[in-house]
Amino acid sequence: MRWELMVFLIGLVAIPLGCLLPNSRLPHPLPNDKVLHFLCFGGMALLAGRLAHGKVQMGLALAAVFVASWVIELLQMWVPGRNFCWRDMAANAAGVLCAGACLALLPPP
Repeated sequence: MRWELMVFLIGLVAIPLGCLLPNSRLPHPLPNDKVLHFLCFGGMALLAGRLAHGKVQMGLALAAVFVASWVIELLQMWVPGRNFCWRDMAANAAGVLCAGACLALLPPP
């Protein structure tokens, strides 16, 4: 199994769990959550893009990561002490876009 797939699968479980924890269960103080959103979803997009075969599949993978980040953000409305935040979505989008730019510059795996 490629290392990218293993890390992607771990992130597929860990990121939603971390994003959907009630606020009372989060460690305090938490680093800047916008940086965390950028790194988590940008990292997932980078991994998904590296696992894709071809530009169309890569574009779909990046879109899927962004949509997943949006769904997770919406689900936070039902988690105690958490809410939907447009700034988090902006950080998610910036991470995915940055990953897309990096993928465009990197040679294929």
